[in-house]
Amino acid sequence: MAQYLAIKARHPDALLFFRMGDFYELFFEDATRAAEILDITLTSRGEHEGKPIPMAGVPYHAAEGYLARLIKSGERVAVCEQTETPAEAKKRGYKAIVNRDIVRIVTPGTITEESLLPPRQGQALVAVAFAAGGAEAALAACDVSTGAFEVRSFAPESLGDTLSAMPLNELLLTEADADRPLTRAALEALRPPLTHRPNGAASAKSGERLLKDAFKIAALDAFGTFTKAELAACSLLLDYLSITQAGADIRLDPPRRSADTPALAIDPATRASLEIDTALNGSRQGTLLATIDRTLTAPGARLLAARLARPETTAATITARYDSVDFFLANDHLRESIRKTLKNAPDLERARARIRLGRGGPRDLAAIASALKAGERAVAETTKAATNPPHLIETALNDLTLANAPDLASLTHDLDRALQDELPTLPRDGNFIAQGWDEALDEARTLKSDSRKIIAELQARYSNQTGISALKIKFNNVLGYFIDVPARHADPLMGAPLNETFIHRQTLASNVRFSTAELSELAGKISRAEDIAKGRELALFETFCHRVETVSAPLSAAANALATLDVAAASAEWASETNAVRPSLATSDTPIFEAEGLRHPVVEAALRKQGDGFTANDLKLDARGETAPRLGLVTGPNMAGKSTYLRQACLAVILAQAGLYVPARSLRLGLADRIFSRVGASDDLSRGRSTFMVEMVETAAILTQATPNSFVILDEVGRGTSTYDGLAIAWAAVEHLHNTNKCRALFATHYHELTTLADDLPASENLSLRAKEWKDELIFLHDVQPGPADKSYGVQVARLAGLPARAVRRAEQVLKKLEASPDTIEALPLFASVEEPEPIETTMSHPALDLLETIDPDSLTPREALDLIYRLKNKD
Repeated sequence: MAQYLAIKARHPDALLFFRMGDFYELFFEDATRAAEILDITLTSRGEHEGKPIPMAGVPYHAAEGYLARLIKSGERVAVCEQTETPAEAKKRGYKAIVNRDIVRIVTPGTITEESLLPPRQGQALVAVAFAAGGAEAALAACDVSTGAFEVRSFAPESLGDTLSAMPLNELLLTEADADRPLTRAALEALRPPLTHRPNGAASAKSGERLLKDAFKIAALDAFGTFTKAELAACSLLLDYLSITQAGADIRLDPPRRSADTPALAIDPATRASLEIDTALNGSRQGTLLATIDRTLTAPGARLLAARLARPETTAATITARYDSVDFFLANDHLRESIRKTLKNAPDLERARARIRLGRGGPRDLAAIASALKAGERAVAETTKAATNPPHLIETALNDLTLANAPDLASLTHDLDRALQDELPTLPRDGNFIAQGWDEALDEARTLKSDSRKIIAELQARYSNQTGISALKIKFNNVLGYFIDVPARHADPLMGAPLNETFIHRQTLASNVRFSTAELSELAGKISRAEDIAKGRELALFETFCHRVETVSAPLSAAANALATLDVAAASAEWASETNAVRPSLATSDTPIFEAEGLRHPVVEAALRKQGDGFTANDLKLDARGETAPRLGLVTGPNMAGKSTYLRQACLAVILAQAGLYVPARSLRLGLADRIFSRVGASDDLSRGRSTFMVEMVETAAILTQATPNSFVILDEVGRGTSTYDGLAIAWAAVEHLHNTNKCRALFATHYHELTTLADDLPASENLSLRAKEWKDELIFLHDVQPGPADKSYGVQVARLAGLPARAVRRAEQVLKKLEASPDTIEALPLFASVEEPEPIETTMSHPALDLLETIDPDSLTPREALDLIYRLKNKD
């Protein structure tokens, strides 16, 4: 307990997994918390200050599953291992305590275990720092599971947008920076797992030193010029990694400086509204990413998600991605063969990272070799099938050509020969090096196998010598090798002359155990042979790990190349399935959006599963108001598809600027700098915000931040307050978008009074979703036409929703009175005494009803039911 308390005091905020034999034990409050989260038994062991010590434990071999649940619940776990064996401890004294120490601290942002990480999702540990009084901000982000390391400066006011584009698992902030107003606003919007660090942990001077130490360099010139805020962010990140890795070397790739060109800015509210990679219910199903993802490798899936989360604003980069999709669309057979090859390619990125971190195993080595061989096959297939591939594909093929990297080729060849077909998870389990690879290992294994053969021969000789056919030579961890005979045969072995050869060791209820000098000597040889073999295998494993480290850079390039090929081929596959088209990019000073036959990819996919078709629509916007209006006022009934029409335009911008094809007949796009979406809203009770307040906060962000190059969609602004207030706010918002922001915008509303604005705002246009009434039924055509809608059909939609018939008739009666009155809303008799509709006659008589009263539906045969229908039809 003294040892436990001393180690626990170093990390009081983490649950301590204290290794004791085959279990990780937790004590005191840690045990109580873990038992509650994991639903495991809470027991006690010993006493502390006169009270029983709470204790709970999990088996070490199954610890990963428990770790996952603890991390998901928001806990941090300090893993404390035995750093010596009990035998080594006894050399220091009979009652010596086995030494233990923290080997790592598992936090949401530092997970590397394959079983704890979703393979198709990235993770990011992000440190944010401010400098120059808060006027400058930067982040340092890493994915410990792949080794990726990125440093980036950004405008402090865009903190929320910047963080929301990352697969944020854990955010590091100093206590002072966490208290900044801009930071608090971003944290409220994102609510990431937050770890506070001391103010002194973010220092530019410390960041420079830690970077030099981590990458063993004397100067940072090779990495570029860092700002003070960037160095402070690096300090925060690397210092934290040093703590969580218990002082072990930090194994990250050299820091990658993000390009100065910003990405398409998408704020957290817009991301949530458009369900880009996370649905409103928190799942991946039903998102844009899930709909278009046809990747076959985990790195490819992560790359596609990253591109979709942070679309580009540079035409050259976007065009290069289009070219790679074009290449695979034009080469169907090549696309098919490449995808078959990639389907079996393991996760090279994470296998490499685990090896570098010292947490890998034989299977990770095999994954590296298998992935590199898949890459080599992809090169051969592409070279054979096509010439002059586009730049991105050509670069990827060069990075996968083993002839360009002799050390990588040698590693792949040697791993292929050295590893067994069936591999253990951990190197300590042994038997993963193939026969014939290492002479010393083969000798040790031969000695071990020969010794066991001798054991079998010795057992047969002892059985003949004693005349005891039931005599067996067995092994356990306490006695080692021993001779086991049934108790009824033990007496002869204990008496002369056999007792001179057979030495009594242990008596059990039904068996007696013996040993001999010859058996003890042989057991020593076998033990030494096993130790030699195991030690040699571990040495060979470490040699391969060192070789992986020496070729880490080309391995990283090969992993990125495989992901690039996968995304290009998968994007072409999706485009082929859905008849998506390559967008045409307009010049940088042409903020237009011209789409023909545009479709919503997620809604279309859902309808396709139901066997229904999707109604495509056109849309033309021009922020200059020259070739098309800059603002479209969209009206039409509920359920007619207004939100779908708005969202599909925003999603088209995201897809196009991510370098992906768009579901349409054609799309010409002037690149946007930001997109905004306010479609629907809900209250935020945890922050004391009503639905209307949430709506106004989001609308305010749009009206204050949108530029002429932005793309904006708003739906039903002003709906959450009184009619006049709501109409006034919506009116002002439309005018502001048109006259001040001057951006491409779609504004959906049920305030039909707003449609008159199209006459006063020269760069605006009315659009409406068509619907028809037929035989008291409302039919949605989902077709967009110029001009305003004639009415909202709200009562008809209420009927479709199942509102009671009496309430529907009452609503129709009130609506007619409201529509007939020329007065203002206050003067209308909305709450005055209105004549009630005639009640439904429940005692009416009719021949068909009388007949139905005599029928027992459960007793009808199919033929009788058919006859009944004809009889009812003939009734008046």
